[in-house]
Amino acid sequence: MTNPGDTTSSSRPFGRTLCAMVTPFTDAGALDLDGARRLAAHLVAEGCDGLVLNGTTGESPTTSDAEKAELIAAVREAVGERVPLVAGVGTADTLHTVELARAAQKAGADGALVVSPYYSRPPQDALEAHLLEVADAGGLPVMLYDIPGRTGTRIEPETLIRLAAHPRIVAVKDCSYDFLGAQKVLARTDLAYYAGCDEHILALYAVGAAGCVSTVANAVPAQVAAILDAFDAGDTARARGLQLRATRLIEAMTAAGLPGTVTSKALLGALGLPAGPVRAPLRPAGREAADGLRAVYRELTSG
Repeated sequence: MTNPGDTTSSSRPFGRTLCAMVTPFTDAGALDLDGARRLAAHLVAEGCDGLVLNGTTGESPTTSDAEKAELIAAVREAVGERVPLVAGVGTADTLHTVELARAAQKAGADGALVVSPYYSRPPQDALEAHLLEVADAGGLPVMLYDIPGRTGTRIEPETLIRLAAHPRIVAVKDCSYDFLGAQKVLARTDLAYYAGCDEHILALYAVGAAGCVSTVANAVPAQVAAILDAFDAGDTARARGLQLRATRLIEAMTAAGLPGTVTSKALLGALGLPAGPVRAPLRPAGREAADGLRAVYRELTSG
């Protein structure tokens, strides 16, 4: 089993500080590929060593299959081979998920992020079969996305432990809010865990996670990377301080009533970075919420 302190590529198959990147749109609502290139380059320059595209924060439910592939290709062009690109491919339909995984690989992705099928809420045996079929059919290594609050279906720890035997299932983006369950899987498998909830970045990293897939990193990539830098340097007091200092922004962006996509785009727009509008049914942050986000951002980044 991999040592929790190991920093080799096998223990971090997709990097360490990944951003769940928004999908920039033009003012008219079209895919903004030039904006995506500029945003991706900015995030990498500021400390992200991996990017997740077409995920929850990337508004995958409202982008077309063609747009998803175009986004991957554009970001690959912008960042070259410097950082891994993980593409969200999960849908409620197994065959469609397989198609998206193959298209993502063709477009230049390095990994596939596969969420549990939503709405149909398959039992664990059906869920396991779905995930195995996707892993078997595609050529990309797979990051499983456990986010039962959105899908309605947990990938249970025992299911994850069985799935870890598949050679292409290598990682988990954990939004389960089950810290005990995550530790059980870490203790019994070589799966690379990535904290998908920003408030868990340091806690999960401290017990052997590979890193994070951060929504907040859209706005403060350097600050997110600094938490993990401090821990890697053995300065756990500094890591703790940085994590706690980020708490207000984490709460404002992910737990204050607005989706992370909305809050990320509000902040990116205020910072003059590519973002654009959100697509319906999401709606932009209101003025009061946007002003509050900017105030918390300034508090975190000043001094």
